[in-house]
Amino acid sequence: MVENIVGTARTTAGRLNRDVILEAALSLIDERGLNDLSMRQLGRALGVEAMSLYRYVNGREDLLEGVVDLLMRGLTGALAVAEDNHWQQYLQVAAHEVRRIAVEHPQAFPLVATRHPAAPWLRPPLRSVEVVERFLGAMIGFGFDEEQAVAAYRSFSSFLLGNLLLESAVRGADTSPEGEPLDEGGADIPQGDAERDLAATPHVRRLRGLLSEDRSEDEFEEALESLLDRLDRQLSQ
Repeated sequence: MVENIVGTARTTAGRLNRDVILEAALSLIDERGLNDLSMRQLGRALGVEAMSLYRYVNGREDLLEGVVDLLMRGLTGALAVAEDNHWQQYLQVAAHEVRRIAVEHPQAFPLVATRHPAAPWLRPPLRSVEVVERFLGAMIGFGFDEEQAVAAYRSFSSFLLGNLLLESAVRGADTSPEGEPLDEGGADIPQGDAERDLAATPHVRRLRGLLSEDRSEDEFEEALESLLDRLDRQLSQ
C-alpha cells in the first residue's frame, strides 16, 4: 500500500499542498502505525525532500494536528444534516460517524484522544469549538436546557472515547505487527496468547472462545442505546 502512496504522490509532487501532505500522512499511519511517521518518511512517500514539507506544515506536531482535523472533517457536515431529526437520531448519526472514523483508521484514531483539544475545557472526540458549538446548539434546540445539554455532551464524549479507543486498540492489534519488547533487566514479559499455558486458569481456558469473539459493533450499539435511554429519563424529569 505504501508503494501506491509513493506512486500517486509522485504524480502530484508538482502541486504539493497541505491537504495532499495530510492525506499521505494519514495513509502512512494507517499502513505502518503512528510511530513510523516522520517528516523524512513522509517526504519519501510524496517523492520530495522532507524540507519541502515545511512550506505547508510546521513540523511533526502541526502535522499530527492536521491529521486529526482531517479525520474529523466529515463530522461537522454529518451533524448539520442530522439537525433535522429527533435528538436521539441526531446522537446516533454523530456516534456512527465517529465510529466510522475509528473503524476505518484504527491506527490514527487514538490521536483524537491524545492531542490537545481546541480549549482545555473541551474533551475528545468532540474536540473543536465549532463542533461543540453545533452540538450544544442542536441539543438546546431539541429542548434540553443548558445544564442538560452540557451533561449530554460530557456523557456522549465519555461514551464515544471509551468504546472507540478500546475498539481501535483491538483492531490495531489485529492488523499491525507487534514490536519487539525491550528486555530491560530480565523483566517478565507476557508471551503471546497462543503460547500461554492456561492450565491454572480453567475458567479462562473454557471460555476462551467466547472471550475471543469480536462483539465490538453489538457492544457499541447496546451502550449507545443505554446512553440514549438515560438521557431520555433525565430530559423527562
